[in-house]
Amino acid sequence: MKHAPELSVRPLAADTWEDFETVMGARGGAGGCWCMHWRLSIAEWMENKGDGNKAAMRALAERDTPPGVVGYLDAEPVAWCAFGYRSDFPRMQRSALLKPVDDKPVVSLACLLIKKDHRGDGLLAAWIAAVCDYLAETPQTRTVEAYPVEPPAGRTAGRDTAMTGIASAFTAAGFTEVARPKHDRPVLRYELP
Repeated sequence: MKHAPELSVRPLAADTWEDFETVMGARGGAGGCWCMHWRLSIAEWMENKGDGNKAAMRALAERDTPPGVVGYLDAEPVAWCAFGYRSDFPRMQRSALLKPVDDKPVVSLACLLIKKDHRGDGLLAAWIAAVCDYLAETPQTRTVEAYPVEPPAGRTAGRDTAMTGIASAFTAAGFTEVARPKHDRPVLRYELP
């Protein structure tokens, strides 16, 4: 990657909560999600939409194991990535589209978000690489798995499908395809050093 921006990474915790809020924006990402989409049933997610989802994520941020990381460009919070084991994401486990490819334990990158005023700045591949660098320094499983969308040439993904990332950014960050359950939804993996 040439001239990739250098992003620093900090786990979501009490001391980075305000930075997470800055990245998510006033609406909490896509319509009050607060990155709880994969962690709750659709009924729970809808019932909690907005403040309830925000409170649920805040509770996760207070645990010892972070639910994700906040990314910084210089000192400015500009990115978010939710990750965890598949068992952390019950809705993902029930998805026919995202069912496990094999029995290999993986850390799932469930959601990625670039702050609105930095979208289109070419940060996504660098952000994915920074998240993997962070995960390489933790006792997590060594295989990282992602479920991005691959929009048709010349088109952009909608906010409801782009939450899992764009496939080209993952391949630019070194991920390789291991399955394709739907024509526009590859499953990609990266082996941590």
